[in-house]
Amino acid sequence: MKKTKYILNGFLTLAVMFLFTQCAEKEPKDTQTPATAANNGTSNMKIAYVEIDSLLTKYHFWNDLNEIMIRKEENIRTTLNEKAKELDGEIREFQRKLQNNGFVSQERAEQEHMRITKKQQDLQQLQEKLTNELQTENQKNSLQLRDSINSFLKIYNKDKGYDLIISNSGFDNLLYANPAFNITDEIVTGLNNRYNPSAAKK
Repeated sequence: MKKTKYILNGFLTLAVMFLFTQCAEKEPKDTQTPATAANNGTSNMKIAYVEIDSLLTKYHFWNDLNEIMIRKEENIRTTLNEKAKELDGEIREFQRKLQNNGFVSQERAEQEHMRITKKQQDLQQLQEKLTNELQTENQKNSLQLRDSINSFLKIYNKDKGYDLIISNSGFDNLLYANPAFNITDEIVTGLNNRYNPSAAKK
């Protein structure tokens, strides 16, 4: 029986692929951040980027969700492995009895074979059901993560007034960016300050 495969990294993949774009109605400011200073003389746009890999590593909400999903995956794997082991034992016993004429009749042997076949099918359906439930929950968590970040960015950007906030995951989006435009730590701090640990358990 093939071991079931769970795609927890699908959660991470969905999370790192979204693009932060915030169009802001900003007012002129008296002070300049390093990013706006770097823009002076070349553009009026105010741009920043967030390192998604780093954000997810430091964001308590993501860490809590990840731990919850890992525990669920382990529980599912344990349940399926136990049932598969039990079924394997029954198959071996059936084969042993069949080879040694241990059944009182051919009809009884066929009944036992049908029972074991049905149990195999039930186990396969359970595996598919639990895997689908886990994937559905991963997708739900991905949306929840994205919404929590986007809602925070809208509040954050009211004061900061960035025209564009983009995500950066390795070399997926940015080949190079001036560190002056990196606002990852600010975003992480803000997200963690407003995070309620009970939200991840809902």
